[in-house]
Amino acid sequence: MSPRPQPGREYVLTLSCPDQPGLVHAVSGYLVRNSGNILESQQFDDRLQDRFFMRVHFDVSDPDTDVKHLRDRFGPVAEAYRISWTLWDASTPTRTLIMVSKFGHCLNDLLFRRRTGALNIEIPAIVSNHEEFKELAGTYGIPFHHIPVTKDTKADAEARLLELVRELDIDLVVLARYMQILSDDLCKQLEGRAINIHHSFLPSFKGARPYGQAYDRGVKLVGATAHYVTPDLDEGQIIEQDVVRVDHSLDPDELVTVGRDVEAQVLAHAVKWHSESRVMVHGNRTVVFR
Repeated sequence: MSPRPQPGREYVLTLSCPDQPGLVHAVSGYLVRNSGNILESQQFDDRLQDRFFMRVHFDVSDPDTDVKHLRDRFGPVAEAYRISWTLWDASTPTRTLIMVSKFGHCLNDLLFRRRTGALNIEIPAIVSNHEEFKELAGTYGIPFHHIPVTKDTKADAEARLLELVRELDIDLVVLARYMQILSDDLCKQLEGRAINIHHSFLPSFKGARPYGQAYDRGVKLVGATAHYVTPDLDEGQIIEQDVVRVDHSLDPDELVTVGRDVEAQVLAHAVKWHSESRVMVHGNRTVVFR
């Protein structure tokens, strides 16, 4: 595992803008003027959309330079090239609220990865419409919020969730097999900062028993998709996908087991890449600098 970024020394700049000559030179010149040294740089020129994307991880040698100074000094460069950008201290953990229902494999995986340092996130709260994982949350010392959801209480439940997001200064909401459909209004308020995981059998196997339906059809691949949450159900911008080959020897329960492993891994990748500012959204697509 690579060393953790040094607080106050390492930063990540992400940007996108219309493609034009001089962009890399402008960014590298800015870094030189601000005692910056590039540790990792990735870029993508989308020729079909005529748009340029870039992610730069750099450190600074000047002890008097902080994130505010860096942002202020990049402003003129961004204005000159019509750049949309973000700049963050690379060591700052992403404050992540996890939502779960009755399937805990993704939750447990994220908690373990966080504890072992594989994910640079903080988890100030776990929210669930059931109480199955209250004890699990307690073993990790994380506050557990039981917010039941019924047809009559859905609006109040979502209002309470938004209160927590604001009170806890949440950067990212992760639906780790949270089996409730979020309202269009909530999706819009969480735009770009909520990630969902689902099996890739959608839309072929919708509704109940997707793995049972897949077994009945004799599928040869089991997969999962992590995507951003949008008002269009399960159609948000895709961050990560993966598949595992299966065969006739697996019964429905064994397919579930295989599927859960894939779901946990795909969601962990998506959370990691988002928390490291490696995912850039453009329209219905993402650019992911792995």
